[in-house]
Amino acid sequence: MLERYHFPGAVAPRGPYSHAVRAGDFIYVSGQVPIDPITNEFSYGTIEHETRLVLNNIALILQAAGASIADVVKCSVFLKDGNDFGAMNAVYAGVFGDNKPARTTVEVKFANPVIKVEIDCIAYKPKA
Repeated sequence: MLERYHFPGAVAPRGPYSHAVRAGDFIYVSGQVPIDPITNEFSYGTIEHETRLVLNNIALILQAAGASIADVVKCSVFLKDGNDFGAMNAVYAGVFGDNKPARTTVEVKFANPVIKVEIDCIAYKPKA
C-alpha cells in the first residue's frame, strides 16, 4: 500500500508531486530546493545556506512522516556547480554525523538558474 504525504508546515510543492511517499517501510522524499518553510519563498544564498535549508526541509518532512535524518539510507545531491562540492559536503557531514547514508552527487543545470542545490532521499522506517 502506498501513502502519499502532503504535510502542513512543509514547503508547498511547486508541481504535481507529494512531499513524500511511503511504500512499505521506505519513505521517498521528493527533491527539496532552498525554500524557506515559513515564507514559502526561495531563499538563495551561499551553498552552505542553501544546503542547510534543504536538509532542514527534508528533516521536517521526515519528522512529519514519523522518521528522522538518522533513518535516511540514500541521498541524491544535485549541484549547479561541482566546485561547491566541498562546502556542500561540510554542511551535509555536519547534519548526518555518524549516520552516513549512501549518496550520489552530480552537477546539473536547473530550470531555475539561481538554485545551487537540490537533494532528495530515501529513508527506512518500519511502521510500529
